[in-house]
Amino acid sequence: MSYDHDTFISPYTWRYGSQEMRRTFSEEHKRKLLRLVWIALAKAEMKAGLVTKEQVEELIEHKDDIDIERASEIEKDIKHDLMAEIKTYAEQCPTAGGIIHLGATSMDALDNADVIRFKEAMEIIENKLTLLISKLSEKAMEYKDTPTMAFTHIQPAEITTIGYRLAQTIQDLSDDLDDLIYVKDRLKAKGFKGAVGTLSSYAELLKGTNIKAADMEKWALDELGLNAFTASTQIYTRKQDLRIIEVLSKIACTLSKFSLDFRILQSPPIGEFSEPFGKHQVGSSAMPFKRNPINSEKINSLARLISSSYNSAWQNASQTILERSLDDSANRRIFISESFIALDEILLTEIKIVNGMNVHESATKRLMKNYGIFSATERVLMEAVKRGADRQKMHEVIRSLCLKAWDDVQTKGINNLKEDASADENLLKYLSKDEIADLLDASSYIGEAAERTEAVVQAATNPR
Repeated sequence: MSYDHDTFISPYTWRYGSQEMRRTFSEEHKRKLLRLVWIALAKAEMKAGLVTKEQVEELIEHKDDIDIERASEIEKDIKHDLMAEIKTYAEQCPTAGGIIHLGATSMDALDNADVIRFKEAMEIIENKLTLLISKLSEKAMEYKDTPTMAFTHIQPAEITTIGYRLAQTIQDLSDDLDDLIYVKDRLKAKGFKGAVGTLSSYAELLKGTNIKAADMEKWALDELGLNAFTASTQIYTRKQDLRIIEVLSKIACTLSKFSLDFRILQSPPIGEFSEPFGKHQVGSSAMPFKRNPINSEKINSLARLISSSYNSAWQNASQTILERSLDDSANRRIFISESFIALDEILLTEIKIVNGMNVHESATKRLMKNYGIFSATERVLMEAVKRGADRQKMHEVIRSLCLKAWDDVQTKGINNLKEDASADENLLKYLSKDEIADLLDASSYIGEAAERTEAVVQAATNPR
């Protein structure tokens, strides 16, 4: 079978995600993992005296001979995808074909293979997330002392630093990474427990051997490097899928918030950040001057899809009727793989943005000149009161000066607050002209922003 652009193919097939992640969720890789599960089971059954060494060796010899075309042909007839793969494998193994999947139910193979695949995918995410944290940390340290306007309610507030602003995202991503590792390290397989999870089929096979089904299950799991749930039904609990999607969604949430902030900061009235923009890149088909933050917008768009997957995972977990129902199967084929690939694309894109992001200090200076001075009026108020001024009367004096300055900014595009305050007779009773000017220099009004940035970076980049 081949698919090209004359029929529907998912954007995840060719547009989004790394080849590494797409390969992890490829049909070929899935079938190779299924064969590893069947080989592990056969090895355990050989140890129990149920299967011969020659049969196991034949299974190993043909483990990579995936033939999707043949399996699809069989599936059209028998209407069961896993049995079609078993029959395809059996045709390749004339000696061992009869013992493939011995004692197992479909989900003994599929759920165990899925857990291996999810572990692989989470390691890919972990590596990219670690790299992104490192790249962001370098930027944060570079700009930890660079003052800029902070915004609350999307209005100028007080002074922060560019590095401290980045530190908020680094801190969230560091927590997300811890959560990812926690979930990844605790992924559990279904194991080899049969149709309703009781191991009855394996116990029947092992009658007269003095070997327990649980022992044979452990041998197979050890071969695969997996731990299994103590209890399962026909499937592992779908709460595990919910935990996986939750942690992917958390990472997407952090980066969606950062991307939305980036888009606001790239808006020309602020103009503090901008995405890298290629020499031949086109911003708009109609407006040649446009430099749109298309990468950050893509991150916001894909993050919404990941967040919507949480509902499907929740519904699957809550509506698995008794020992199993099949109404999770079709959607799991779609939303789990797509969530991983979407997050992979988000991380690839964010790493590219951070590597090439432009920080426009001329814009931060403009913002500081126009708006930063307002936050420094608190220093003038406190110093005047320390020297004997009435706090309430002085508050009204400064408020009036600020309202006039706001009007000047809006109507004239300039801020004369420093000049007006330095000449105000009420203030000059307590402070000299030079003292007022020094106190209104907001560039040093950053508190512990630099030190806190360093602390966040140190905690985030230390080995876990």
